[in-house]
Amino acid sequence: MRTPRTARSAVLLASGTVLTTLLATTPAGAADLPVVTATTETAALFDDEAGGNSDADDPAIWRNPADPARSLVVATAKEGGLRVYDLEARLVQSLAAPAPPAEDDAPGRYNNVDLLSGVRTSAGRADVAVVSDRGNDRLRIYRVDPSRRGGPLRDITDPAAAPVFSADQAEINDQRTAYGLATWKDRATGRTYALVSRRERTRLALLELVPAANGTVGYRKIRTLDLPSSFRLPDGTSWSPCLEPGELPQIEGMVVDPATGTLYAGQEDIGIWRLRADLTGKPVLVDKVKEYGVPGTYDEETEECAPGADPGYGGERLSADVEGLTLFQERDGDGYLLASSQGDNTFALYDREVSEDNEYEGGFRVGAATATLDSVEECDGAAVLNAPLGARYPRGLLVVQDGQETPAVPDGAGGTRTATGFTFVDLGTVVDATGM
Repeated sequence: MRTPRTARSAVLLASGTVLTTLLATTPAGAADLPVVTATTETAALFDDEAGGNSDADDPAIWRNPADPARSLVVATAKEGGLRVYDLEARLVQSLAAPAPPAEDDAPGRYNNVDLLSGVRTSAGRADVAVVSDRGNDRLRIYRVDPSRRGGPLRDITDPAAAPVFSADQAEINDQRTAYGLATWKDRATGRTYALVSRRERTRLALLELVPAANGTVGYRKIRTLDLPSSFRLPDGTSWSPCLEPGELPQIEGMVVDPATGTLYAGQEDIGIWRLRADLTGKPVLVDKVKEYGVPGTYDEETEECAPGADPGYGGERLSADVEGLTLFQERDGDGYLLASSQGDNTFALYDREVSEDNEYEGGFRVGAATATLDSVEECDGAAVLNAPLGARYPRGLLVVQDGQETPAVPDGAGGTRTATGFTFVDLGTVVDATGM
């Protein structure tokens, strides 16, 4: 999530159980979507000095094969580092992002996280959490060991790991750095990879994870690919989304279908792309945001974009930003691609099968369960696991970032603290509500 962009009003979500009455402020089209409620949520993270500049962003779910009920959720908190939660949303471990190399340099800032199993290291195979460190333009790799004293995650990043996109620290400090992230394993070769996007640019990089000395893991760049930044509209004109001067429409939410080696990448102001995970071949735009093709004028004084008339070339289901792509996998190869439609606080579902051209299958919203277990707004990241996780989640789990935690907490200066968190939803309720 980032600002500024075309002005849009805040959206309130309804409270209650599945398919409850929605408020009159619900955006057109979203009112017909079912509403599910959460089972629990993490304690709020606060993006201020007292809160360690912690800002919830992206979750991933690690299934404990020995005891699924003791599975874990690994989540990023940007400058606040990394958090590990149990299935009750209780904090298990907190890991700090790296300090800046020098006083005036950018600090570590953990943006996105994904999980891989059976990664080769010099100390044997390991399950790992891979994190994009936007502050340092690097990947960070953590070994997952639930029996480890002091916490289940241990940093095994190769100390010699180089910046992903930047040539030197000066470029890193400009923060056009590693941003979105997805990992995958090539089933034919067994090799493991990370796909990384570049902040404020359209570039994707394919990195192979490689074992290094003393059980650490590094990476090497295979190739890069630039997605489009401008688009030819049906009326013959060229269009680019309105952004701050110098910015290009970036990609953050990404996921790879391991069965087909297909990458789905959310270009925030454009839509969802489908392409080969090895970054070869021609990308296909699966769906567009509603704002696609809308002209805008950037106002330096307000730092916002004033929208022009909508020419009607956009999609019908996604409201910018596109965020939080994740995959609902079924054993028979069926399933769904789930995307966070951040602009209207909904989630869209697409058929997983490329042969069906990833047809839209419906959507849902996450509403408030109680006065304290609030609805989900402005969701940045999402993770789904369609597998039994003990008695609490026998049909699996959906974890989503909540960009506006409530109730509001005063900041002592007449305002409120910026609060975010992660919401846990019983996947069975989503399946029942949407007919997945």
